[in-house]
Amino acid sequence: MAVKMIARVTYWLGLLCVGLALISRFFNTFGFEAAHFYTRGNPVDYRSYLDGALLFLFTSIASSLYSRLNSHHTPE
Repeated sequence: MAVKMIARVTYWLGLLCVGLALISRFFNTFGFEAAHFYTRGNPVDYRSYLDGALLFLFTSIASSLYSRLNSHHTPE
């Protein structure tokens, strides 16, 4: 049950990050800094959102595969 919830939540968070990355990149092409703020390290930009999207989408894929493999009971 928890694995399926993780798969759903990370899938939607991944899609949200993809949307934010596309919007940020769109504004960046016209010279606007849509989501450009600094942290202690590097500035957060569209590339950070793409990295987050990959992390969340891979987590979603792994969780759904784990859930699918555990749902099939093998006879012993």
